Order: sequence, then structure tokens, then C-alpha cells
Amino acid sequence: MNKANQLIAAELIRFEQHFKTAVKSKVPLLDRIMQYIVKRKGKQLRPMFVLLAARLGGDVNDKTYRAASLVELLHTATLVHDDVVDESYERRGFFSINALWKNKIAVLVGDYLLSKGLLLSIDNNDFEILRILSGAVKQMSEGELLQIEKSRNLNLDESVYYEIIKGKTASLLSSACGAGAASTFGSEEDVQRLQTFGEKVGMAFQIKDDLFDYGSSNIGKPTGNDIKEKKLTLPLIYTLNNCDAALKKKIIYIIKNQNTKKDKVAFVLDAVNKSGGIDYATKKMFAFRDEALGLLFHYPKSEVRDALEELVRFTTDREY
Repeated sequence: MNKANQLIAAELIRFEQHFKTAVKSKVPLLDRIMQYIVKRKGKQLRPMFVLLAARLGGDVNDKTYRAASLVELLHTATLVHDDVVDESYERRGFFSINALWKNKIAVLVGDYLLSKGLLLSIDNNDFEILRILSGAVKQMSEGELLQIEKSRNLNLDESVYYEIIKGKTASLLSSACGAGAASTFGSEEDVQRLQTFGEKVGMAFQIKDDLFDYGSSNIGKPTGNDIKEKKLTLPLIYTLNNCDAALKKKIIYIIKNQNTKKDKVAFVLDAVNKSGGIDYATKKMFAFRDEALGLLFHYPKSEVRDALEELVRFTTDREY
């Protein structure tokens, strides 16, 4: 991501200032938690997509920074709530909010972040950007609930899987690109094109995350965490839909009843590998990436387009 980081280095610094201002609170406990969140933010991929999508259409402006802050506020809110739902006590190598301050406070912190994002847009009349991001929040909730509903019987169709990850993961990246575009482009067509571009990147991003669980020469040691959590990801879905009845029955039994036993999880990982599930998912990931690049290449070659291309390729080539 060197090219992208260098190109928008100044804008990222300004974004950090905007975000810190956006999360500030007069309540000492809340302000302390916000400082903890700010210090432990991740790679900032979504704000980078906002800023670069905006740069395709013109100069980054205050509306762009508000859009990037809104995206990060909503993303952070969902992560805080996810950790409560998943009973996860670690986030990016640090204690999660619920681990340090318990569930009740974590839920309220997530609500606070969401409300700050809404007010940031309303107070500045950024209604188009708010509309785009509100759609993403709706899709994310629907995606999570659809996954819970469909994963119970371990009989997930590939098309349903795409619907799930489109909501859970791709919708926020889609809205990040759309919100950035809406801050500089005058054309609804451009905003829609960049939203679709972000969606394709998000789909590729999630499939890459699926592949991390199975490992490969360039991914690292397989973890089997998705199997332990009974999550149906693309490599496993392909395997279940293309193996013989006996193997399918055995895999489903392991996932339902023996998903904490290392040797059983290893058996499933090996079966997915041998069935071609990893190769199939990898091809699908690159297909989504190439669709995204096709939409990006609608715009003339420039430093900004090159930086966006680099970000897109990072989503599928990353090793973490």
C-alpha cells in the first residue's frame, strides 16, 4: 500500500484529526474509551478508499473528511458490537472493549459511535452520504442475521453465501467508495459505479479472509477457526456441494459435533484442500478483483487510479 499511503499521506493525517474530534465526549469514561479506540485503529483501508475515490473526482474537501469519519465511526461501532455478540475478548492483538469494560458499556459505546456518525452527517447536511452509509448498516445487519439463519442446517447454497458476504463485508466498502465519490463527483453514475467497484473489492476481501482459515504456501498456517465456529465459507461450501454423500455426511457431523477436536478439524481442512475448494475460492476471489479493476479502469490512468489499483490488489495479495 506504499503508493496509496504516500499519495494521501497529508489527507490521512487530516482525517485522523477529524476522527478524533468526531469521537470526543464530555463524559470522562467515554472519552477514555474513545482514546483507547483511536490509538488501536487498524490499517484504515476504508478511509483510504473514501479519500482515493474522492480524489478520482476532484480535490478532497471537508465533506470528504466527514464521509471518511462516518465510515470509520460506523465500522468501529460494528466491531465493538460484534465482539459482544461473538464473546470475543481480543481485537487486533489488544483487549476488546467488552473485555476491559464489560458488555453493557461496550454496547453503549457502539451506540454512541453510531449516533456520533449520524449527527456528523445531519449537522452538516450531508444527506446523500448519510443515505449511502445507512444502506450499508441495514445490509450489514441483514447479512449477519442471514448467516445465523442459514448456517444452522449446514446446507448453504453458493448464491446465499454471496448474499451474506455482500451484506456483512462488501456493503461497507461499497459505501466507503460511494461516499467518497459523492463528495467530489457531480454525477450519480460515477457514485454508483464506484459503489459497485467497492462492492466487488469487498467480495474479494472476504473470500481472502475465508482462505486464511485453510492456509497455503502464501497464506500461512491453517487455523480452522471458521470450522470451530461452524461458519460455512466458500471453500467448504464448494466441497460440500461437490463431494460424495459419505464424505459430506462425515464433514457435517464433524462440524456439528466434533468441531473442537484438532484431528477432526484437520481432517476437514485436508478434505477441502483435496476437493479443490481452495482453488475454486481463489479463482472466484480473483474474478471479483478483476471485475473491480474493470470498473476502475473506466477512469483515465493517473496516480490516484494507480493507488486504488494497488489497494485492490492488496486485498487479494495480503498475507494477514
